[in-house]
Amino acid sequence: MFRVAGVGVGTLGLVECRLLDEMDGVSIVAGVDPNDDAREQFADEFDVPVYETVEELLDGEFLDAVTIASPHTEHFDQALAALEAGVHVHLEKPMVTDLAGARVLIDRADAEGLTLAVGYQRHFDPRYVELRRIVDSGRIGDPHMVVCHLEQEWIQWTENEWRSDPSLSGGGQLYDSGSHLLDAVLWVTRSKPVTVSAAVDHRGYDVDVNSALAAVLDRDGASLTASIAVSGEGSSIPEPGESLRIIGTEGMVTFDGETIEVTEGNVTYRATPDEPDFETLTRKKLRNFVDAARDEAVLAIPATDGLYVTALTEAAYESSTTGRRVNVDGDA
Repeated sequence: MFRVAGVGVGTLGLVECRLLDEMDGVSIVAGVDPNDDAREQFADEFDVPVYETVEELLDGEFLDAVTIASPHTEHFDQALAALEAGVHVHLEKPMVTDLAGARVLIDRADAEGLTLAVGYQRHFDPRYVELRRIVDSGRIGDPHMVVCHLEQEWIQWTENEWRSDPSLSGGGQLYDSGSHLLDAVLWVTRSKPVTVSAAVDHRGYDVDVNSALAAVLDRDGASLTASIAVSGEGSSIPEPGESLRIIGTEGMVTFDGETIEVTEGNVTYRATPDEPDFETLTRKKLRNFVDAARDEAVLAIPATDGLYVTALTEAAYESSTTGRRVNVDGDA
């Protein structure tokens, strides 16, 4: 039996634990949360021990893995403690809020031979899988420009919770839902961030709400220019509205949130892949994590992907503060 504990068992953590517990050969054996109500709900549902800290968990339980869905700035310490105890780790996004911390976790996981995954579920979304396939196929030639956006009615429902406390969130919408967009851009184009210039607007809040990034990406030695816009005061709720356009030397592929269009010369092809629900995507990414930890599958969301997003985000924040273009230190 593959024994898993949930770290951070609020709304998302509880969903992940339910999905894991339903899998053949997987069992939720414990949980962690500093919140009394969260611990009580978790204990009532799973009838297993629940602790206030990861240290108590690791002292009291034999585990194969943890899934961590705690506030962002807690990820590093909790993941490192688990890795040092020989436990596989699934981290919800963002991986961490400090680039040095991302490198420490990757090095530790590699040294221990452990699986370290980051929860970017768009790697399992058939719409983004198709976008990546189209780019890989060469139908639009060599991609050289990306234009994308994500907007969501975000700040209204987060302003009184931990996501609006920078000591816990590490940042605002750019580190929250915006993190998915950054990952999608890099993953679909198989690129790494090189430089970024950013404008960030807090809109009167303690965390960023709107961000506009002008970035240069590297795709196996070729340069891509990227325009990335993220808004936390949009109209879409609960799921964000988003778009992604990739321009190549021989055509263009566009995703408007529903339909994928491929333009080659004067000819346009359209497809509407099924939009999976959140639970389906979450189940797929957790199943892949478990199978990878058992050496039964290739990990679809490696920690290096999380490192690239952290590197780009931290460089964007630095650029917005200094008013200068910043080199992205994204080497794993």
